[in-house]
Amino acid sequence: MNIYLKRRFFDQIAVMFGREAKKPGAISERAQEIHILKRATNKERLQEAMVAHENAQKVHKWRNRRWAVLVVANLLFTVSFWLDIQILEGALTASRFIGFHLIDLNSALQVMLAHKHIIVNLVIGTGTVFVLWLLLGGRTFCSWVCPYHLLAEGAEKIHLWLVKKKLVTDQNIDRRLRTLSWIVFAVLALATGYTVFEAISPTGIVSRALIYGPGLALLWVLALLVFEVFFSRRAWCRYACPIGLTYGVVGIFSPVRIKYKLDGCFHEGDCRKVCLVPHVLDTVIKGRAVDTEIPIGPDCTRCGLCVDTCPTGSLTFDVKGLSKLL
Repeated sequence: MNIYLKRRFFDQIAVMFGREAKKPGAISERAQEIHILKRATNKERLQEAMVAHENAQKVHKWRNRRWAVLVVANLLFTVSFWLDIQILEGALTASRFIGFHLIDLNSALQVMLAHKHIIVNLVIGTGTVFVLWLLLGGRTFCSWVCPYHLLAEGAEKIHLWLVKKKLVTDQNIDRRLRTLSWIVFAVLALATGYTVFEAISPTGIVSRALIYGPGLALLWVLALLVFEVFFSRRAWCRYACPIGLTYGVVGIFSPVRIKYKLDGCFHEGDCRKVCLVPHVLDTVIKGRAVDTEIPIGPDCTRCGLCVDTCPTGSLTFDVKGLSKLL
């Protein structure tokens, strides 16, 4: 990793914890050359790209794959319970896959803080889950498995329609709130001996409702969705959910990431418009890229929306080290 990407790597981690993205202090010579070339030719190329993009058929390859995985993963819990076939028992917070224990990392952390000691069985149960999301990218859990994510996507579409009709405005919230939320729930678990977050986690509530049937807790989920429809786009996932921060930290060294290629990008900005966490794509802003190829930061959910949207293929899925071997 060169010095420019190393600095960028640490900047991306700081951004994940809530710091605002800022212009890079140093840019590689090759990247500077491309930036200069783009300033001279970008206007005409951008117009051509926009026309081609408008005429192209809308592609939702990664979105469709993600939806399929998300639906199947959650329905497997439901089918296993209702048919009593014991393939995937429990819920997303804690489960058994063919008898093998799987524990959500954030839930396990909350339990150990509440009990004030390391529970060996929980450590064993989280081991496989930790390795899985370390390899796939921690926040991949958010967009490919979390059932609340799918509901929030629906709420987001309604919100964007209302914004377009100028019936509501999108309100941004300080992203440091998510880090504060993580700390608050950790302290509450430690102080009360109770996993407070699990009682209000929409991920757990929706997962349990799908398996065991709806309950009053779904009113809280409905309130969150209403808030996101009328006030702030994807508010829970962007600004409050400590699960996202936990899995973001796990995915810091993940080999699976979205990679940005500077030379083919015309900075049309569509990728940032569709992104769940647009702060991770600040590097695609004109003049921000520090090198010719840059991996997107650990707060990226690997949802693939930006990959589907980019008209020139400047954003692609990449496996670190593997692409060089192919």
